[in-house]
Amino acid sequence: MRLPRASGILLHPTSLPGPRGIGEIGREARSFVDFLAQTGQRWWQMLPVGPTGYGNSPYQSHSSFAGNRLLIDPEFPIEQGWLIPEECPDAADSDPDKVDFDAVALAKDHWLEAAFGRFDAQSSNPARDEFLEANRVWLEDYALYSAIKDSQEGRPWYQWPAPLAAREPKALRESRAELARRVRYHEFVQFLFESEWKRLRAYCQEKGVMLIGDVPIFVAHDAADVWANPDLFILDDHGMPTVVAGVPPDYFSQTGQLWGNPLYHWDAHAASDYAWWTNRLRFLLRRVDLVRIDHFRGFEAYWEIPSDATTAAPGRWAQGPGASFFETLRRTLGSLPLIAEDLGLITPSVEALRDQFDLPGMRVLQFGFGPDVGSEKHLPHRYSPHCVAYTGTHDNDTTAGWFTSTDVATTQSAAEIEAERAFARRYLGCGGDAIHWAMIKLAHASVADTAIAPMQDVLGQGGQARMNLPGRAAGNWGWRMRAGDLDPRDRDRLAELTAVYSRWNGPVPPAIDPHHRPAPPTNPGSPEPA
Repeated sequence: MRLPRASGILLHPTSLPGPRGIGEIGREARSFVDFLAQTGQRWWQMLPVGPTGYGNSPYQSHSSFAGNRLLIDPEFPIEQGWLIPEECPDAADSDPDKVDFDAVALAKDHWLEAAFGRFDAQSSNPARDEFLEANRVWLEDYALYSAIKDSQEGRPWYQWPAPLAAREPKALRESRAELARRVRYHEFVQFLFESEWKRLRAYCQEKGVMLIGDVPIFVAHDAADVWANPDLFILDDHGMPTVVAGVPPDYFSQTGQLWGNPLYHWDAHAASDYAWWTNRLRFLLRRVDLVRIDHFRGFEAYWEIPSDATTAAPGRWAQGPGASFFETLRRTLGSLPLIAEDLGLITPSVEALRDQFDLPGMRVLQFGFGPDVGSEKHLPHRYSPHCVAYTGTHDNDTTAGWFTSTDVATTQSAAEIEAERAFARRYLGCGGDAIHWAMIKLAHASVADTAIAPMQDVLGQGGQARMNLPGRAAGNWGWRMRAGDLDPRDRDRLAELTAVYSRWNGPVPPAIDPHHRPAPPTNPGSPEPA
């Protein structure tokens, strides 16, 4: 699948500015879409938007299908008469630079409960009924899981009473009856999320902006997906993983990364014709136009770690589902609008799998200046057009932080870091001033079909704006931009680069079109040309 020559911005919705302590998918999201359209961007890329679990990580969600209630804007329920504006005041004392997830959750739950009370008092709502029917394949399990979890004071499903953890039919029937109102509440929250998302998607389409979503290869252990489908995961009789996911020692960590997610029972998935995966991707593609498939190499082979290990180092490579998985997806979905996240330890077999299904891979400029074998493929003179070029990703430091920070979280020595920076200066032909713009220009000027820059790089922010530090359990995912962070000169510079390097989404405005030649002035007194 070839993508048109274009560019975009990576920004998770939680990082948007706004008055309630967290970015939301209402008014501020539409304002960001306006910015994208004004600067000629085709793509808005974001991280997974599911309800977050451990560490507030978008990659540790309680569901592969549900939306994160923290992203819901009160605008829609106010319009519907389910909420009074005074019930959702601005978070005046919140940190404008960082999300306080606990405080936001407390405030959101307060007004969501109030809105649900009025909504639930209605005799019927055809839009809600239509939503319930269209999402039955996942929503029934998720709403019940969430209601039981509430009744169990938030404990993970594998610590619930045995009949509930094991999904004994009698226990489920009784819980569904006893917790009926709470089940309806969680259905309502998802109805709100989906209603607001449809609004945002329609606005994006109106402005010509397309969305890139993200599907984590693995799911959290404490997730409705695992509770409802235990046979699809490698678990013991008590619902506990015997092996877990991670990656071997790498650029970020000498002991690897121990993610802890349960691993798939791939034979069981194959026996069902990969139905759970097909449903997962089909549903996500209702929300977005293109999907970055996280940890693509795990579909060829994945790092399997004993569940009692304290680091990822004692793992081993185990065979993934390979081509049969993607053949099934292509047959059932009709196409594969996917970006392969092919970073890390990539073998010829992984590249062959990616190329067999014509998936664009990822190239990250920050990775291009190191001494490691394979680093050079991340530099533009080695690109093929069929790729997505990034200055950095959510797992990297910001470009300014990467280039200047004295507290570098990699396995490199100080001498290697300085050599990397010296090479970057030589390659870019600059002394390091405004390094973020030099890198954005490099990505835009490359032959890559798609160029993506994190919003932090457009803003020129340092390491304090980093979204995630792999291997760190807490303190991630909270960065936010302020409403006044974007200098109009940066907006103009991004627009100019987008136009100059033929990435503008649609007709280029004459004011910045590098090929536009204004008509010469006419002189009424001049003779007509012969």
